[in-house]
Formats: sequence, C-alpha cells, structure tokens
Amino acid sequence: MSKSIADIRKDYSLKTLNESDVLDNPFEQFSIWWNDAVASDIDEVNAMNLATINQQLKPTSRTVLLKGFDDNGFIFFTNYNSSKGHQIENNTNVALCFFWKELQRQVRIEGIAKKISDEANDTYFNSRPYGSKVGAWASPQSQIIESRDILVQNEEQIIKEFTEENITRPDHWGGYSVLPNYFEFWQGRSNRLHDRICYQLNENAQWKIARLAP
Repeated sequence: MSKSIADIRKDYSLKTLNESDVLDNPFEQFSIWWNDAVASDIDEVNAMNLATINQQLKPTSRTVLLKGFDDNGFIFFTNYNSSKGHQIENNTNVALCFFWKELQRQVRIEGIAKKISDEANDTYFNSRPYGSKVGAWASPQSQIIESRDILVQNEEQIIKEFTEENITRPDHWGGYSVLPNYFEFWQGRSNRLHDRICYQLNENAQWKIARLAP
C-alpha cells in the first residue's frame, strides 16, 4: 500500500541554533553554513530557489545555481530575455531559498537584484564549457517553440558560426547580483519546534537579529 502524503514526515534532531551561536554579520554566518554544506558533499549544493514577481503581481519561482557570493550579493546567471529577466527588470525585489536537507537547514534571503558588469559576465562566460556557451546562444529561453527540433537546429547553426576558440557571450546573457536586506537561518528541530534566526536590515543600514517562532 502506498504511503499517504499526509503521513510523510521526518523528525529533525541533528543540530540547534541559538542567538548566541550566530555572528553579527549575516554574510559571515551564511559563509559558515555554506562551508558546512560543501563539506557535507551535498549534491548541487549551490542550487537555490529564485522567486520573482511578474507584471500581474503574481509570484513565480524556479531553481537556479548560485555562482558566487560576497558582501556585494549573491550571483546567478541567466538569459536576460527570459521570463525571470523581464520580471526582474519590472520589479527588482526577489527572494532566494537554499534547502540543505542533509544538514536539516534552510536559508531564506530577500533582496534587490541588479545586473552585474559586462566584464564579470565575460569572465564567467569564458570559463564555461563550449556546449554551455552554445546553449546560451541556441535557446530563446522562456519562449514557446514548436518542438525540440528548433533547439537542435539552433544549436547546429551556432556550432557552424562559432568555434571553441572564437565563441563570444551573447548580449542577452549575463548575471544578476542579489543584495540582501533580509536573511533567515532555519535549523530543523524535534516536534516541528524549529529554530529560526532572522537578520533584518534597518534604516541605519544595521542588521537587527531576532528569533522567529516556528
């Protein structure tokens, strides 16, 4: 007999998270948790949910890959003409969410997304495998297409036009940096009484730390 969805549950008991455990700077706190996640050999540790707002003020979300972070923000790359690209252009407020189930941890981030420099875009694009570079040219991301044959034909055409040595970054492809104004660090606890510590950026550009009820 298949298990009822409502009966699927897991009790969390690996770690705790107290106010005395966290650093004053949320970027530094994230770095500690990030290093823990990397050391745990989590598959696609850099996968994060990105939520944006469309022109009808409805939220949309999808998984993207984190490609770098520092005090200036969290970086990911995409097609600027994609749905998410148009949504960010219209409303720069976005949210990120990491879930590292092996550590029973989640990190939520809210902030403002902005395009990174062409120089940074070129540097990352040039580090990508040739096939990924071709894909950036071949896919009219988020547009309706008749069949996969369209992608195959586009790919074949791009391969004819560009070799591995001379392929350049298309203008419509690049990165965004999300500068946070809110962090939440979630540590799973037993009986659903989870630990939630948040950082809120106040009007003086200082981080206020608080505990949230689970």
